[in-house]
Amino acid sequence: MGKSLFHWLCSPFLRLVGSFRRYPPSKRNLIIACVCVFYLFFVVSQVGHSRDRRIDKDKYRRSRGLYNLGITEAQADSVVNAGSVVPTRSNVVYITLRSKRLKPANIRGTVRPKLRRKVRRIKSDNAAFTQNKAGTLGRDASQKRTFGSKTSWREIRDIDYRSLDRSNTDPQSDPHVSSIRIYSQRAPPWFSAEDVNAMRFLADAKVLRIKEVSHAGSQSLLILEGETHVSLTNPKHLKLNKVCGGQCGIIKRPVDTSEVFAFHLDRVLGLNRTVPAVSRKFSFLHDGRPSPVVSWDASLYPEALVAGRSTVRFTWGEYQSSLKQRCWQKNITPKSDSGCSTIHHYEWSKLALFDFLLQIYNRLDQSCCGFKPRQEDVCVELGHHAECGDQDHIALANIIHRGRDPRHLVFTNNKGFFDRNEDNLDFRLLEGIKEFPEQAVAVLRSRRLREKLLQSLFLDQTYWESQGGRQGIDKLIDVIERRAKFLLTYINAHGIKVIAMNV
Repeated sequence: MGKSLFHWLCSPFLRLVGSFRRYPPSKRNLIIACVCVFYLFFVVSQVGHSRDRRIDKDKYRRSRGLYNLGITEAQADSVVNAGSVVPTRSNVVYITLRSKRLKPANIRGTVRPKLRRKVRRIKSDNAAFTQNKAGTLGRDASQKRTFGSKTSWREIRDIDYRSLDRSNTDPQSDPHVSSIRIYSQRAPPWFSAEDVNAMRFLADAKVLRIKEVSHAGSQSLLILEGETHVSLTNPKHLKLNKVCGGQCGIIKRPVDTSEVFAFHLDRVLGLNRTVPAVSRKFSFLHDGRPSPVVSWDASLYPEALVAGRSTVRFTWGEYQSSLKQRCWQKNITPKSDSGCSTIHHYEWSKLALFDFLLQIYNRLDQSCCGFKPRQEDVCVELGHHAECGDQDHIALANIIHRGRDPRHLVFTNNKGFFDRNEDNLDFRLLEGIKEFPEQAVAVLRSRRLREKLLQSLFLDQTYWESQGGRQGIDKLIDVIERRAKFLLTYINAHGIKVIAMNV
């Protein structure tokens, strides 16, 4: 091998020294050896020099940007070795995958597993009462409800918030830090100024008092009344039920945290039919686990506060008949015997699309007739699933509109389910729908749904972290994207129109 390498290196000179044959063999061999040694030394020196230049160039290229930021050479090496990214602008947010993450959300209830820790001793009778009620609220609402005909509040009881145990996990412990993260000049364009104000109030407002509210035959709820400096546009509605004297929120159970995702999905799709919702921790409730807090809209209550109540009463058969009538389309007043409600025809299309993506069945299919339910589903526990034999007479539930705006629906109690398999989706929610909103379908087709949802959900830091960070949120968006594909296939297969619904 050494001999062949020697001949390869010296081959350019063999022909050159061929003319030296007139010299004696001893002199000729000496000349050839000297020339080859010189050539070999030249090649080795050039290779070493080129390698040194490449190393210096890579090092310069790797750390050039860091030196411009005033970072020393030692710091530059440590940053590069760690694989970190140094932002160049203060208003740029980098969302990166974690190499090691917490266990993602329980995808059915979309809350992290309950963390076992000691409950601090509460120092007053009122606080003890609240802790007991918090445990009651934590149970699943599976018991039968018998709704009375009256809508008056049965019990409103103030809870002394000042006596409750408070810890540093409360957002209001540091008034300068908000859990609503908006780093640029303004929020994403799908949020209005009212949305942003409501989100910041629900997430950060100092709690003045908490009221336990009971409605006839319903589960008791906790109403949070907070301190705000935002002027209220409709103060007359705040006195409807004497429940909230200012701006308020409804504290729901941790298992209902999908209401936060539903709010962001609604805004990203351009439907604008839900009320604002954020995730917030209370040290004195649910062992400090994040709970959804939904904006109190007094114009919806008392009817919309209780899951199952409706301001529009329809059976499934009447609902399908009203879809054929295309009620209020082109602002044509329907005939008195048409069976139409006050709701505009396009509202049902928006509701069906929204409910299908989240698989919310408590409005259009509260008896779970369109899919195979689990034993723990409310429709099975309450016996509603047995009513599917006479589907035309099954009543719709939770169909809500504001008294001052009877043409438009308001989507409340938006508990979605992310663990429904693709072969068990509730397509009954889409039955009778012949048109879908153009703006929402355009978002689904644009392949930017994930980008927009990530940008939107990132604003709510408490919700983001409670779902396991970026990886946990990605799992939820994966589910919605797959259902969106099924919906788009359904639209194409059934020849459903996609039209503008700006009403």
